[in-house]
Amino acid sequence: MLGTLATEPARQRPDLLAAPVQAALDAWPVDSVDQVLVAPIDPELADTAAFCEAYQVGLDTSANCVIVAGKRGGEVRYAACVVLATTRADVNGVVRRHLDARKASFAPQADAVAMTTMEYGGITPIGLPKDWPILVDAAVTAAPYVIIGSGVRHSKIAIPGALLAALPNAETLPDLAIPA
Repeated sequence: MLGTLATEPARQRPDLLAAPVQAALDAWPVDSVDQVLVAPIDPELADTAAFCEAYQVGLDTSANCVIVAGKRGGEVRYAACVVLATTRADVNGVVRRHLDARKASFAPQADAVAMTTMEYGGITPIGLPKDWPILVDAAVTAAPYVIIGSGVRHSKIAIPGALLAALPNAETLPDLAIPA
């Protein structure tokens, strides 16, 4: 399930977490946060396909967090979408309607990095701005563990899918993901 990753409790390794991720974990109840694991990885292998191959993690265990910008009437609303790597977020359907936006698209890389204060390729739903909705596909929440970013490219987090559904502002959507 976790391939060849050498995991350990995330709170014991702040050097492997972006600052907002560490701050969010520090605020979690102890019984939940102890289930959040982290593993160092080669930052050159942070992108999903390369990571899964190198660390023998199935795409169905790896989850991607993408930042979406929805626009309506000059207003931009941001959201995070968490889907398994075997799928993609239905940005122009489910996400657009959920954000009540006329148009929705992936947020520009520079904007996503600046607003999350996380590294591109490591953005995670843990520690995002408090007013952003976190849309989590039901398949992610049903997984015993998924591998997601840690806010930095040199590590990954392993977390029970149900804990992602318990994040502040998280909503589980059964039809968020569509086959890749």
